[in-house]
Amino acid sequence: MTQAPIEHDHVTFSQGMTLECGVVLDSVTVAYRSYGVLSAAKDNAILVCHALTGDQYLADAHPLTGKPGWWGRMVGPGLPIDTNRFFVICPNVLGGCMGSTGPRSARSVDDPTPWGTDFPAITMRDMVEAQALLLDHFGIGRLFAAVGGSMGGMQVLQWVTTYPERVFAALPIATSPFHSAQNIAFNEVSRQAIFADPEWHEGRYWESGAIPARGLAVARMMAHITYLSEEALTRKFGRRVRRDPYAPIARGSSLFGEMFEVESYLRHQGSSFVRRFDANSYLTITRAMDYFDLSADHGGDLSAAFRETPTRFCIVSFTSDWLFPTSQSRLLARALNRAGVNVSFVEIESDRGHDAFLLDEPDLDRTVRGFLSGAAEHAGLSAVEG
Repeated sequence: MTQAPIEHDHVTFSQGMTLECGVVLDSVTVAYRSYGVLSAAKDNAILVCHALTGDQYLADAHPLTGKPGWWGRMVGPGLPIDTNRFFVICPNVLGGCMGSTGPRSARSVDDPTPWGTDFPAITMRDMVEAQALLLDHFGIGRLFAAVGGSMGGMQVLQWVTTYPERVFAALPIATSPFHSAQNIAFNEVSRQAIFADPEWHEGRYWESGAIPARGLAVARMMAHITYLSEEALTRKFGRRVRRDPYAPIARGSSLFGEMFEVESYLRHQGSSFVRRFDANSYLTITRAMDYFDLSADHGGDLSAAFRETPTRFCIVSFTSDWLFPTSQSRLLARALNRAGVNVSFVEIESDRGHDAFLLDEPDLDRTVRGFLSGAAEHAGLSAVEG
């Protein structure tokens, strides 16, 4: 697959790492973006974990699309995650396609062949272990906070259960301590769309200079529907139709030379996605989400995963989120309560669905700002100079 080379901020760890599946990666590269200034005491670091189709460019322009960062409204000077006060770091996840080690990466120093579908199965714990290497590189022994929505929230939860002593405060948003059967089903449909693409070539599409664009676009369209709500779709599109600009040249694009506006929107989402994401990374990361279940190592007892953790929590959900519904956040909150953890829970009224955490939601802004300010006061953060 050809793509203009991009030099991401990154660190390569030549010692490699052993994955949960037992496979040893000879070396590991973690790409990242950082914002703000790390205090002399290195006690003001906030780790922001991105969602499935996100990346490290949360507060500046994306190098491939040119679009603004996906959380630029939340992270920056004077914003709820205030870079005048906090040092914010966002890594591209292990298995990703924006500079971190993943299916696009060479197998080893001696073998430049991309991993492709041979890239080993990874887990949320593996993602966290790679992020821990990055924090060690910066000399950050303890995070002030870990923050993330959706799959990012899963990483936050994994951080607390794997390294409870390294996370002072946790803010998991629109997420769950496990991936539901319904969500696993959605992911499988998306994966099958990729497999059915004639340019899939058993996952070795780069050898033909191709990408399974149609399948990956359909996967994105399918997933994007789950990020929204019926109310949001109705308000934005209703049943409005528009002339199909492709009708004269694309047979079957629309039987009547028209398409619903919601169809046009989904096609745009799909076509723009394939320009910035790798199909094998999509398969790798969705599978990691599917296997995520914090209670699995504790006989189904979720509270045992958090027993005696010193981390303070603020859990956030949205009323119209049917992908990660409030019921799953409440289950998490109850488990934390049983474990004796300091936890608060906020359900925000919104009709925007799962994607509400990425959009202009004043109640979310107030919640994030208030929780971080209160936690910073309790932690006695050092002043940031310069």
